[in-house]
Amino acid sequence: MIPDEVLPPVVATGSPSGIAAVQATGQRRLVGALVGTNAAAYIMTAVPINLLLVTHLTVIAGAEATSAFSIVTGVGGLAGLIANPLGGRISDRTAARFGRRRTWILTGGLGAAILLVIMGWTTEVWQVALGWALAMVLVSFQLAATAALAADQVAPQRRGMVSGVVAFVALAGPVVGFAVVSAVPAVPWLQWLVVGVLSAAGVLMTVVLVRDPQHRVPAGEPPLDLRIILRSYWVSPREHPAFGWAWAVRFLITAAWAANSYLAFLFTQRFAVPTDAVPGMIFLLTLLAIACVAVTAWVTGWLSDRIQRQKPFVLFGGIVLAAGLVVVALAPDIPIAYLGTGIMSLGYGTFLATDFALCLRMLPDAESAGKDFAVLNIAATLPVALVPLVAPALLAVGGFPALFGGIAVLGLVGAACVVRIPDIGQEGRPGFAAMQR
Repeated sequence: MIPDEVLPPVVATGSPSGIAAVQATGQRRLVGALVGTNAAAYIMTAVPINLLLVTHLTVIAGAEATSAFSIVTGVGGLAGLIANPLGGRISDRTAARFGRRRTWILTGGLGAAILLVIMGWTTEVWQVALGWALAMVLVSFQLAATAALAADQVAPQRRGMVSGVVAFVALAGPVVGFAVVSAVPAVPWLQWLVVGVLSAAGVLMTVVLVRDPQHRVPAGEPPLDLRIILRSYWVSPREHPAFGWAWAVRFLITAAWAANSYLAFLFTQRFAVPTDAVPGMIFLLTLLAIACVAVTAWVTGWLSDRIQRQKPFVLFGGIVLAAGLVVVALAPDIPIAYLGTGIMSLGYGTFLATDFALCLRMLPDAESAGKDFAVLNIAATLPVALVPLVAPALLAVGGFPALFGGIAVLGLVGAACVVRIPDIGQEGRPGFAAMQR
């Protein structure tokens, strides 16, 4: 049980300004709030991408549905990528009485949920593309404010546990969404409505639970202009080396995990699985991944807080993830491929359980937590777009062994990069990257 207490304010680790983190919400309420907003965001993105957009565009575009889907998701992904750091920067500067983080969790999350409801009534591909892009912009604002809320208020000694909770919700939330949507009649507008209502409920749960004091913008803070907005997309690794290494770790290990999107092709092309049987297999693998992440995320997050160490878990997680990819690459049959996927999931769950906590500790300044964590979020979203660009070349060179084996190297390199990051209590010691220069 997490005591619902407001802990004494602490100085944000790594903050050169020495600004105290505001822990205005009891920790149990805060965890519930983070569950609500993260579940809402992941339901709003995963359920449409994996189900609703596919069926909706099939009705609208017919034989051109595949191309239309690529356009819609590509435009939406690019819009979300651009909006995330901008949302973080605006959140950092917001002085609304409702709270700088809560304002954008509500505005972004509720606005996106309403847009998804409207999506059920679209009749043209351009309408779907526009609606999805706007929804992804709003979700990005919500997620940027959510990460900053954790940086603001999660007690340092509980960041491992919260990291594990967020990791579990990222996978379990969409499954809940799929289950609820599958339980209603296959009426397009009704399914979109269900996703919108579920997501709105999570957002409203968050804003009810969170206490977010009004932010006072420091005196002399320059107004937002184009130069400041463009700087929202960059944190200098030269000035903040440890942050740069944390970005590299997140990017490389996430890229290794992104290879699992090719499992369906593995089943159909290597093992000759009928196309209509693949969705059921992918669903089973999703359940397997959730089970593995649930175990590793909760246990690893608790243990990380207990021993006050983060790096060993990130290192171990990256190595195990790479080992799972090698097993999949060499799998002679489907059961071994399942085994490799389970190993991958255990490794990724171990990584996720402490990556969020480690990244929170690397933030350079409490005053720009929203913007800075959004830059870290780029490292978690870019691989999803880049791996499909690299995959055809690897497949051409050596088929699936080259694809999964080659990408496994990225996981190993990512795990090795964490060695340069100072662990809890090691900040400033020789041999580790400096928090700032």
